[in-house]
Amino acid sequence: MTVYFIGAGPGDPELLTLKAARVIGACPVCLYAGSLVPAEVVGCAPEGARVLDTAPMTLDDTHAEILAAHARGEDVARVHSGDPSLYGAIAEQIRRLKEAGIDYQIIPGVPAYAAAAAALGTELTVPEIAQSIVLTRMSMKSTGMPEGETLENFARTGATLAIHLGIRALREIERQLIPYYGEDCPVVVIYRASWPDQLIIRGTFADIREKVRAAKITRTALIMVGPALSDNHGFPDSALYDAAKPHVLRPKVKEKS
Repeated sequence: MTVYFIGAGPGDPELLTLKAARVIGACPVCLYAGSLVPAEVVGCAPEGARVLDTAPMTLDDTHAEILAAHARGEDVARVHSGDPSLYGAIAEQIRRLKEAGIDYQIIPGVPAYAAAAAALGTELTVPEIAQSIVLTRMSMKSTGMPEGETLENFARTGATLAIHLGIRALREIERQLIPYYGEDCPVVVIYRASWPDQLIIRGTFADIREKVRAAKITRTALIMVGPALSDNHGFPDSALYDAAKPHVLRPKVKEKS
C-alpha cells in the first residue's frame, strides 16, 4: 500500500500531469483539497472509489482515512493544489506515515507561480534584470515565518518575488518593499491562475491596492513583484543562443556575413 502525494496543478484540469492522472485513476481512495482543487481534477478516479474533500477535515481525520485504507491494502491518492512541495502541508503527513511504516511517493505538479507567468505571457528570469525568483508568503493567520525570512531581506536582492497569502496584507507589503523596489515597480495580482474565472490585475505599488480593492479580490491570489514584470526594460539577448558565444553543444562560432 502506498500514499501518493499528488500535485494537481493550479486549477486547470488539463495541467494535471500524465502520471498524476494515471495514479489518481488507479487508487481506490482519493483525498483531495477541495477548497483549491476542482472536482474535475479527481474526476478520473476509478468508479466506486472513496473520494473525499479534505477541506472540512483535520489532520487526524485524513490520517484515519489513510490508516483505514492501509488496513484494507488500498493505495491512496492524496491530491494537493499546485506542487505539493510548496505550502502543501505534506511534511506533517509524511511524519505520521513514517511513524506508521506506510510507504509514500510524491508526484510533482505545476506550481501557481508558473501558471501565473504563463497567464502573463512573460519570463520571470530576464537577462541582466532578474535571474532569481523568491517564493514566499505572508504569515497573517498562518504559521509564523522563520527569523530572517522577511520581505525586506528578500527585497535587498532585487529578485522577482512571488508572494502567497498576501492579498489582505497589500498595505504591509507596500510598506516593506517600496524602499527597495520604488513606487513605480511593476506589481501583478493573479486571482485563481488557470481557473475559468482567472483575473489578472496589473499595476505598480502606487496603484495596485486600489485596483485590487475595486476588483473585490480578498483571497486565492498570488502577488508578483519585480522589474522583470515590466514590458519596457530593454534587456539584452541571453548568451544561450548567441552565435558569437559557443558552448559544449554548439562549439563552432558562426562568422558574421
